[in-house]
Amino acid sequence: MAINKSKIVLWIVGLLLLSVLGFAVYTWLSLTWSYSRGDRAGYVQKFSHKGWLCKTWEGELAMVPVPGAIPEKFFFSVRDDALAEKINRSLGKRIALQYEQHKGVPTNCFGETEYYVTDIKVVE
Repeated sequence: MAINKSKIVLWIVGLLLLSVLGFAVYTWLSLTWSYSRGDRAGYVQKFSHKGWLCKTWEGELAMVPVPGAIPEKFFFSVRDDALAEKINRSLGKRIALQYEQHKGVPTNCFGETEYYVTDIKVVE
């Protein structure tokens, strides 16, 4: 029984479409459901808009537990431009970041870290 060439092409196209759809659904799920949520407080040391193709806001929060101690760094990503502007306005002030951790995001087009900031509050 000979297999028709058009059936092979149809199967390949169908498999490719199914793969793209599966990747899109997995990406959507990894960005929608968070693994954990939390708060971190400190001073934003570094905040920049970077990337070759996909520009994302990436930041570094210096958390000082006790005055005089070496600060621990918390690396984070911001997907919302309005929130990024809010962070830029609060540079130099102590802030509290609310974040969600998203594990398994398949590409860094959505952020270089797995910690996505959802809100900020100026503490002082």
